[in-house]
Amino acid sequence: MPTKANPVDVHVGARVKLRRQLLGLSQTELGNALDLTFQQVQKYEKGTNRISASKLHKMAEVLDVPISFFFDGVEGTRSDADSADLDMMSRAETISLVRAYYSIEDEAVRRKVIELLRTLGKEQD
Repeated sequence: MPTKANPVDVHVGARVKLRRQLLGLSQTELGNALDLTFQQVQKYEKGTNRISASKLHKMAEVLDVPISFFFDGVEGTRSDADSADLDMMSRAETISLVRAYYSIEDEAVRRKVIELLRTLGKEQD
């Protein structure tokens, strides 16, 4: 009988997936950078397979985040608000919006986009 994935492994995998998507990398591209197949990356992201310390260290380097990023909000320290934030950040539309925002090279234009979004959000209230 298969054992249930450890919640910490699932959380870490979800953080790997989130960061990979924010960077616009495919599972294959991340796998190539880590000398893994896309299937291995997929299993890590689902929490099916545990990520070794050395592999997590390499992932942090490739994904340009501190190792602690993968454990932010890990079960036992996560509030309901943190969980809702992680769910919101994992949505395809959020990732698409963040990537589009950072594709704008001019910082002044990015600030204006933020102001526009805040204004539109207030109009909805």
